[in-house]
Amino acid sequence: MIKFTLKCAADHQFDSWFQSAAAFEKLQGAGMVNCAICGMSDVQKALMAPSLHNTPEAAPNSPSPAEQALALLKHRIETQSEYVGLNFAREARDMHDGLTPERSIYGEAKPEETRKLIEDGVPVAPLPFIPRRKSN
Repeated sequence: MIKFTLKCAADHQFDSWFQSAAAFEKLQGAGMVNCAICGMSDVQKALMAPSLHNTPEAAPNSPSPAEQALALLKHRIETQSEYVGLNFAREARDMHDGLTPERSIYGEAKPEETRKLIEDGVPVAPLPFIPRRKSN
C-alpha cells in the first residue's frame, strides 16, 4: 500500500491510499480518483515529503493519534449507521425529500450521483475509509 497526498483543480488537498503507484495511475487515468471534499475528478498528486520512521514513537506498528481517531470514527459509523451499499444516493435523496424516515446511513455512490446530491442540497460527506462490508 502507498499513501499519496492529492490535490484537485479546486485546490482541495487530501490523502488517499492505493495498492501501488501503478494502481493510482490506472484509476486516475480512468477518472476514478475523485476529490474527497468536492468530488471533482480532476485530481493530481501533490508535492509531498517522504515519511521516515526513525523514532520509536513513530514506528509503523504503533498507530498515530490521527490513525486512532480514524479507527474510532470508522467504528462509530459502522456500529451506529445502516450500510445501504449501492443504494446510498437513492436512500439519501428519499430521506432529504421526506419520503423515508431520517436515519444514519453510509454506502457507495458514483461521483456523478454524489455531485447531484450536493447540488440539490442533500447533506453528504465522503468517508475517509473503505467500509468493512466493501473490504471483505
